[in-house]
Amino acid sequence: MTAEPLARRGWDSDFPTFAETPAYRIRSALLSFVADASPEQVRAWDSSIPALQKEVGEALRGEPTTGGSGAILEYELPMELRRPDVIFLVGRAVVVLELKGKLLPSQADLDQVAAYARDLRCYHRECADREVIPILVPTRAKGHLGESGGVQVVGPDILDALIVGWHRASPGDTLPPAAFLAEEAYRPLPTLVQAARELLLSGEVRSVWKARAYTDPAIARMTAIIHEAAQTRTRRLVLITGVPGAGKTLVGLRAVHSHFLDDLAVPRKDGKPSVPAVFLSGNGPLVQVLQYELKAAGGGGKTFVRGVKEYVKRYSSRPGLVPPEHVLVFDEAQRAFDAAMVKDKHSGTPGFQAGKSEPEHLVDFADRIPEWCVVVGLIGQGQEIHVGEEAGLIQWRHAVEGSGRAEEWRVHLPPGSQPTFSGSSIPRFVHAELNLDTEIRFHLARDVHEYVAAILEARPAQENAVAAEALERAGFHLRITREFAQAKHYLRERYAEHPEARFGLVASSKDKALEAFGVPNGFQDTKRVNFGPWYGDSEGAGGSRSCRHLDTCVTEFGAQGLELDAALLTWGTDLLLESGRWSNARARGYQKKSRVKNAFQLRLNAYRVLLTRGRDACIVFIPAIPELNETFEYLRTSGFRSLES
Repeated sequence: MTAEPLARRGWDSDFPTFAETPAYRIRSALLSFVADASPEQVRAWDSSIPALQKEVGEALRGEPTTGGSGAILEYELPMELRRPDVIFLVGRAVVVLELKGKLLPSQADLDQVAAYARDLRCYHRECADREVIPILVPTRAKGHLGESGGVQVVGPDILDALIVGWHRASPGDTLPPAAFLAEEAYRPLPTLVQAARELLLSGEVRSVWKARAYTDPAIARMTAIIHEAAQTRTRRLVLITGVPGAGKTLVGLRAVHSHFLDDLAVPRKDGKPSVPAVFLSGNGPLVQVLQYELKAAGGGGKTFVRGVKEYVKRYSSRPGLVPPEHVLVFDEAQRAFDAAMVKDKHSGTPGFQAGKSEPEHLVDFADRIPEWCVVVGLIGQGQEIHVGEEAGLIQWRHAVEGSGRAEEWRVHLPPGSQPTFSGSSIPRFVHAELNLDTEIRFHLARDVHEYVAAILEARPAQENAVAAEALERAGFHLRITREFAQAKHYLRERYAEHPEARFGLVASSKDKALEAFGVPNGFQDTKRVNFGPWYGDSEGAGGSRSCRHLDTCVTEFGAQGLELDAALLTWGTDLLLESGRWSNARARGYQKKSRVKNAFQLRLNAYRVLLTRGRDACIVFIPAIPELNETFEYLRTSGFRSLES
């Protein structure tokens, strides 16, 4: 039997070997592993390795049974470039140590080691039923400095006592280094862009042992419905709902591109085989980002995901043209444009006939497809942000009921969408699996969307603070500052050792005050942002357009449906608290004001989007102006931790 490949690391051994090996040999092993180590890194090893050996040796003398413990240095997280400084395997505990050559740690230091522990808990199969303990070690400090957000801060001088304590507190089989280091043991949740790239190149997305449990049932149900439609020669509308960050877009992409439907490709009358499915999105920035990344990966980005505007343009102006696909997957289906907005978007298209909404157009296209078809709508909650998006799901009911082949249609929906179809003559079937109610964007931290909803409903700050503490301990960080430079410094320090991380500025499109504070959220600035490089490029050569530079900004329109590792939300005066109630009185107006049904709700939805873009953290900068004082104080007392403290 072939042994499983081991993850990259600079050193691993049991405690006695680690304590007895000359420090220069361990340093040499680390230097061979980290070939581009800076002089500062080498000096850090020179000072920290002997100190760690001393503490481990003292622990062995005080408690010889700790000899079965393991030490791993510079462990490179598989499929990533991050490296925790030290992993100790003691008893049944997995201890993550991050060493900083300081007397006192920064908030970024604390959050860095907390993220290492969180990701091991979430994505390492061997850590599923073990305690994972994050420890921050300022190497110039002594003793126990305290605890913050589940992270213990200690000087190196008491590590021996802690080792003995961990050993006694969690007795049991110690995890062997080889088992921890198994390359397949760690499978992090990919970003949407990473997942799309994997689908394009391999036809599958890496298996993430927790996340799959929350999304696979929806994919299985959708696939079964599609095959049933093919067998019975019927037409189906499938609605899949989900909270922000639940993986709706990923579910749609997997269904289209993971070979679940390959057996449904059949020849048409013209002799050409049909294409099983197409993924459509009305989210222009999402389409740009995916096409940019997939083109860079060597694939045809435009065949992987298509813009719904171009799709409508092609088929609405040519009534006889039949789509080659049998399955149309429409992302962000709740944001489908109404008839008036569709008319605006396509008024210059030759042959275009006005009067239909996007759902009506898609159902019309589906009716042209011979024998059978399925339209899948992926539906977010509370994220309508554009003029023309406020009509909601009722448009889909009207589209199916108004079909010339209405008797062939069946509707499949989750329990919460039943009221929309109440009284409809179209047969409908309810499936609990079609509602994705667990957030996976935030590394399985629970209820980020509910916390954000509580903030936007202006619920009592004391209640919010309790929820914020739970999110903090789950690894999702809420930070706040009134110093723009402080927010930028935090992000650069937090991700200094994680070049693949993406962090960037986001702001509301309707704010009028932020530009005076150096936030380029004006129309002229934001329209020049190229979303592909902004989300995809690093800071290195050719990466001058990367979000990591923090010198360009995207609004809710450029952020929705996409994600960052951390979002720096610059809060404007277009949504502020006044006497305990949110107000949009200072927001910019809409050009098509007559089409707006509820401008205040659009502002709330915009901030709902902006507050949920970061996978690791949401950092809020609030300018130090009097009209935003109440907003700042409310968020601070609701659990956002001040970076100044």
